[in-house]
Amino acid sequence: MKRVIIQLGTLTCPSCMQKIEHAVGQQNGVDRVKVLFNASKVKADIQSEQTSPAALKKVIEDLGYEVEAMKVKELA
Repeated sequence: MKRVIIQLGTLTCPSCMQKIEHAVGQQNGVDRVKVLFNASKVKADIQSEQTSPAALKKVIEDLGYEVEAMKVKELA
């Protein structure tokens, strides 16, 4: 399992946060997703056999949000 941390451009409203959480959470292989509104970050725990950090980035960008940076950590 991996934790993906995605730094977004500035989020302007709570509905943006909910839209991103919902879209990312619907992806196969996403176990947990949390959007930190004030920090403009998305944290997602994924099963790497079923999805990838690049796939999550694409989902977010397809919603019209800017991805500024991304980090991936292995979870034990």
